[in-house]
Amino acid sequence: MPDPIVLLDIKDRIATVTLNDPDRRNPITGKNMIEAMLDAFDQVQRNPDISVMILTGAGSAFCAGGDIKAMHSKTDQFGLPPLDVAESYINGIQRIPLALYNLDVPTIAAVNGPAVGAGCDLTMMCDMRIASEKAKFGEVFLNLGIIPGDAGSWFLIRRLGYQKAADLTFSARMIDAAEALDLDMVLEVVPHDGLMARAREKAAVIAAKPPRTVRTAKRLLRNAERMDLPDFLNTAAAYQALMHQTGDHHEALSAFLEKRQPTYSGE
Repeated sequence: MPDPIVLLDIKDRIATVTLNDPDRRNPITGKNMIEAMLDAFDQVQRNPDISVMILTGAGSAFCAGGDIKAMHSKTDQFGLPPLDVAESYINGIQRIPLALYNLDVPTIAAVNGPAVGAGCDLTMMCDMRIASEKAKFGEVFLNLGIIPGDAGSWFLIRRLGYQKAADLTFSARMIDAAEALDLDMVLEVVPHDGLMARAREKAAVIAAKPPRTVRTAKRLLRNAERMDLPDFLNTAAAYQALMHQTGDHHEALSAFLEKRQPTYSGE
């Protein structure tokens, strides 16, 4: 039996999702990869024992994005009439940004190598990014005569601001990990061999927090991106009222007053 195209490992409230097509540099093109990614994200979302997710790639690349050979040969969805191509995006790769955006657990991209085109966009869909020194990023769509069809522009502007997003989009250039750090695309750059250990260390800090509160805090951040202040304050008040009633809130208060480490149950 061949290895699954997407691997899901769960340990200590941390889910690690690995794109596992290293011979092709983990491209997103194709129904199998997209469906496998969506299935993994759905499992993470529905599992109350998961508090944080790490997304990475197997082999030397994080994700090569679209399959250029398939584009050139007009195979798969690329050979369809224009309206059908649009539908293939809507029913295919565009389900990935929606799934990641709606994921209630925080997400960390552990970028182990090149993240190109849709692969670059995939890193931007995560809440945080940690890069190996071997990582590279490229919003390279214009070099192929196409645009980001996967919501990449939507995320890039929100992560970097308009001017930096415009520079990367219109130049369509590859940048190394050091420049990505300078542009605030990544939180930090670490030695390649220490990438996953650092990602897990970061994830473990989150996993140690009250599980339901972590998910609610992420919902609040999502709301902050799109609400005006009065509506946001009402939402924050409602969420906070719920959090005050949780068992983990009371455990946190007791542990603080008793000067001990809390033990959270997700209640």
